[in-house]
Amino acid sequence: MGPGNDTLISEFLLLGFSEEPALQPLIFGLFLSTYLITVLGNLLIILAVSSDSHLHTPMYFFLSNLSLLDISVTSTIIPKMLWNIQTQSKVITYAGCITQMYFFIFFGGLDDFLLAVMAYDRYVAICHPLHYMVIMNPRLCGLLVLVSWIMSALNSLVESLIVLQLSFCMDFEIPHFFCEIKQMVQLACSDTFLNNMVMYFGVVLLGGGPLVGILYSYSKIVSSIRGISSSQGKYKAFSTCASHLWVVSLFYGTSLGVYLSSAVTQTSHSSAAASVMYTVVTPMLNPFIYSLRNRDIKRALKRFLGMSGRKGTIMLR
Repeated sequence: MGPGNDTLISEFLLLGFSEEPALQPLIFGLFLSTYLITVLGNLLIILAVSSDSHLHTPMYFFLSNLSLLDISVTSTIIPKMLWNIQTQSKVITYAGCITQMYFFIFFGGLDDFLLAVMAYDRYVAICHPLHYMVIMNPRLCGLLVLVSWIMSALNSLVESLIVLQLSFCMDFEIPHFFCEIKQMVQLACSDTFLNNMVMYFGVVLLGGGPLVGILYSYSKIVSSIRGISSSQGKYKAFSTCASHLWVVSLFYGTSLGVYLSSAVTQTSHSSAAASVMYTVVTPMLNPFIYSLRNRDIKRALKRFLGMSGRKGTIMLR
């Protein structure tokens, strides 16, 4: 299609899950409740870790970053979706769509890196316990997080800039509940070969790279745990990384499920429904996984909520 058929785009339409008016209040209520639970749960984790000096360790430093990331990724998507349902509008501006896409790619890549960094932290804690605080010093922890942010930001910037070069024709409808890069590329009427190559390269490098690091770390952890003679020692060593293992399984399991479902069904609405698992459900479940399986977090939460309750009582008096 030639340049004369290209149209200057000012907005897209996010079709969401269903166009049935009767389902909109149900969808609005479900997503509003999950968003509030996600924000509250992850915010409590951050406040509990920051208020308890016993939790000022590398493991909980990374956990706080993960909780902040979970709040950010859901805040990138859900508020706009709720606003569209409430106003009965499907419109998102071109600039707003590119911005949403940028931050979603950024936070998705950052999630990969943080999970890999947390796996490395558990590897050092279990395989080199005597040198743990020396190896995982504050400078290295800060550097690992900083590099993760920079790598994710650069990847997101490159992918977003390439999308900006695309030409779009008359089809402005995105069959999704947010501006997902794959859906946007499919709407373009210009050549998308470079976009597809960059997307696949990003998935392999930024998705596969951290996954390889996670698998390597846990292979070493399993070998180290098998070398422990007592069953109590094995259980204690495994319990320190059980929560992280659950989160990794949930994140990569849901992401793989979305990929397989979209490949099998070939329908955009089913892909959008499957995407809910890793964009909405996983960030909501992470605080429960870490708080329910971690006595230190539960103790810190009780102490923090108790302090907040006492302060509230004093202020009322």
